[in-house]
Amino acid sequence: MKRSIISGSLVLLLFCFLQLTHAQSGSGPGSASIVIHADMGKEVISRHIYGHFSEHLGHCIYGGYWVGEESGIPNTRGIRNDIVEALRKTAIPNLRWPGGCFADEYHWMDGIGPRDQRPKMVNTHWGGVTEDNSFGTHEFLDLCEQMNTEPYICGNVGSGSVEEMSKWVEYINFDGISPMADLRRANGREEPWNVKYWGVGNENWGCGGHMSAEFYADQFRRYATYCRNYGDNRLLKIAGGANSTDYSWTETLMKNIPHSLMFGISLHYYTTDWSNKGSATEFGEDEYFDILDRCLKIEDALDRHMTIMDRYDPEKRVALIVDEWGTWHQVEPGTNPGFLFQQNTLRDAMVAALSLNYFNERCERIKMANIAQTVNVLQALIFTEEEKMLLTPTYHVFKMYKVHHDALLLPVVLESPDYEYNGMALPMISASASRSADGIIHISIVNIDPHQDNQLAIDVRGADVSSVTGRILTAEKINSLNTFEDPDRVRLAEFKDLSFARGMLQVTMPAKSIVVLEIE
Repeated sequence: MKRSIISGSLVLLLFCFLQLTHAQSGSGPGSASIVIHADMGKEVISRHIYGHFSEHLGHCIYGGYWVGEESGIPNTRGIRNDIVEALRKTAIPNLRWPGGCFADEYHWMDGIGPRDQRPKMVNTHWGGVTEDNSFGTHEFLDLCEQMNTEPYICGNVGSGSVEEMSKWVEYINFDGISPMADLRRANGREEPWNVKYWGVGNENWGCGGHMSAEFYADQFRRYATYCRNYGDNRLLKIAGGANSTDYSWTETLMKNIPHSLMFGISLHYYTTDWSNKGSATEFGEDEYFDILDRCLKIEDALDRHMTIMDRYDPEKRVALIVDEWGTWHQVEPGTNPGFLFQQNTLRDAMVAALSLNYFNERCERIKMANIAQTVNVLQALIFTEEEKMLLTPTYHVFKMYKVHHDALLLPVVLESPDYEYNGMALPMISASASRSADGIIHISIVNIDPHQDNQLAIDVRGADVSSVTGRILTAEKINSLNTFEDPDRVRLAEFKDLSFARGMLQVTMPAKSIVVLEIE
């Protein structure tokens, strides 16, 4: 319905009335309001914010993506077809590999050539298991091509050499005559892959070498110098950034690394109480509140890191790359503790939805993020068990939120009541809005309160609205989960509890729910 001058005035009066009513009613639990300025966006939400991370850890690679060409599980050149299909449905934009901590003990030349001739290795970080290197560079890049996603390779600074990383870039990207390019052709790949995204080490403050920030900055400059551009392909080199709230690490890198040498600085942030991770499934409201509180604290951490970056880079040439994030709970009873397998509940979906809203809001500086870790590990999107595959609640969030990929971020003014528990309070409602290239507006909304529905008034300004549809993710309990026996307990559904009249959208957000609205 096209808005007239009269209806626009009525919208303003109605919104002011709602705001006044909200103010007069005190905290007004169960009511919130959003104003979306549909004609005022400036920044684009990079699709790479919706990236993923897959490490040689547990059954993420072996028993996850990779089953081998001889497997009875349907596969293409050894890669499971069902996983590829599922991730393509989320429009997966990039995939980070091979680690993680594993990256700094991985020597890429062990993972090329005939598989039966590749040397075996011990994965000392994750379970002490022996790997046969059957999944290496060619297999990973084949996986990325099958999923139509950008590869993001993390190189070995901790135990590797400048020469080793330089030769890896040459092997993958050079189109001329050289020892590495010729070796790639001998291994069956004629054309270069032209990989753009390269991580120069991982967690070098910890498992990647226990380096000081100053020493790592020197190492980054050295390694990055010898990671060459070939042809028209420009490398986007990512420095190994801070752990959570280590702001001095970010400052040292911003101060000591020439900005022209790096595309971005990474950040790792898990919503984890490291002294007591807690069960992934057996938890009450106190643990639910604690995890969401820790998730909300990422906002402050992001802003403080970005403030430091702004001081040294006001033009925002250096991106913030949140290339490990998510929940980290205790492993499931009876599983290998080094495999980091945890179940995935509606609570995890809440963390994913909130985090992605935060990243969207800061898309001027955040250009990439990677949830840890796509298959069978930590906050996974997919579980496998022999031939069976399962989609987790977190998977459905990524499928819902793909509408924000490369869309224009729209300014949102949100007034929210609090979700209160034991004398503590968190904002009940989180929201993010964008407009796609074809003019469609999408709003992702989260109600974290496990008990209270929310009556939400949404005023979309600067756009003509003719229709509104939506999808919802919720469940009976905060610890509801999908299992191989009951795979659709937490699933997407059509959202109908909305109405649109006189330019104002009225939405009833159920307790513990995630909704994405589409406005045309």
